[in-house]
Formats: sequence, structure tokens, C-alpha cells
Amino acid sequence: QVTLWLKKIYGNQPIPQYEVNARTVDILYELAECNEARDRDVSLLIEDMKQRAAEYEAEANYLQGLLAESLDLSLSSLSSEGTSYLNVLVNSAMTLETKDTSLASFFCAINDMTSELYATESKNREMELELTNIRKKLTAALMLEKQLEGDLKKTEERLEVEKAKADSQSQNLKFLKDKSEDLKIRIKAAE
Repeated sequence: QVTLWLKKIYGNQPIPQYEVNARTVDILYELAECNEARDRDVSLLIEDMKQRAAEYEAEANYLQGLLAESLDLSLSSLSSEGTSYLNVLVNSAMTLETKDTSLASFFCAINDMTSELYATESKNREMELELTNIRKKLTAALMLEKQLEGDLKKTEERLEVEKAKADSQSQNLKFLKDKSEDLKIRIKAAE
């Protein structure tokens, strides 16, 4: 079955060499099944499209006959301007996705699109407002960050100054202790 499928896929071309073992045959078999299922789906879709095309053509013929009978109009009897207007009408109906070209369908479609436009504009305004708020918060956060960096720098500078003072006082204290010890020794020696 796999060999038949490969021959069908490659047609007159030679089938590429592959290692024949249980795993590769299983994989190719699954591919063949998927490919055949897809081909069946595509053929059903094609048949459906053909049926729809036939239905649309029958509907077009019916409407053309109706126009010819009731208004004595046909595409060949329309002027180039009339044909142009008819094409604009058809394109508008297709763009607006109306079920037909009646005035009511056009109004409904235009109302739907207008509502959708207003909803989109409203959502855009909300998003712009949210974006403005986020920008304000970001600006405030950046300013706070700069202020904190400045405060940190000042604190580090003060810490250095205080550390230098502490070192100086520590040296003075050590000097005074040494001097005190020296004086104690001299006092004992004098006594």
C-alpha cells in the first residue's frame, strides 16, 4: 500500500531511496493515510464549491430573466455608464457583505459598520487614555528613580565624610590611649 501511494505521488519520477524498516514503513503509511484523507476532504470541498457555483449561476440566470421580463433590461442593453453603476452596486454589496442589493440590506450593513466604527473609536480612545496614564506613571517613576539615585549619591558622599571623621576620631582616640598609657607609666616612674 505504501509503495502504491509513493508511485501515485511521484508519478513517472523514480521513488527516492529510503531505508526500509518497520519504523519508516509505519511513518510512510501514516503519511499516506493523512494524504488520502486530505485528498478526500479537498474533493468534497471542490464538489461543494461546484454546487454553490451552480446555485449562484442559477440564481443569476433567474434574476437576469426577471430583469429581462419585468423591466426589459439585459446586460447588453445597458449603457457603459449603467454597467459601471451596476458594477459599483455589486462591489459595494460584496464589500459590505450584504445578502442582496436591496436598500434595506445596504442600510443594515452601513449601520453595522458604523456601530463597529464607533466601538473601535471608543476602544481606541480608552487605549489612548490608558497609554497616557501609563506614560505619566512611567515619567513619575523615572523622576523618582533619578531622585533616588541623587539621594543615594549624596548618602554615599556623606558616608565617606563620616567614615573619614570616624577614622580621624579613631586615630585621635588611639593617640590619646597611647598618651594616657605613656603618662601612667611616667607617673608610676615618678612616684
